[in-house]
Amino acid sequence: MATMSNSYEFETYRVIHPLNDEPEEKCTIESASPMEITPSVRRSLYLLRGYLLLMSGMLMYRVAELAGVFHRLN
Repeated sequence: MATMSNSYEFETYRVIHPLNDEPEEKCTIESASPMEITPSVRRSLYLLRGYLLLMSGMLMYRVAELAGVFHRLN
């Protein structure tokens, strides 16, 4: 008959409340270097800018339509 051995060891973690923890060193702006923008991030930002401009234009068109601006032009 085969015997089963239990080799599982319990892992323990020490939990420290943030108010009782030691304060961390804060980052300063003087020590920060400028981040480089990759081409994919640049494209994403341009697409986001275009999307926001398109949505703003659609919103302004709808507000003008509800205000009757286009009805007065005819």
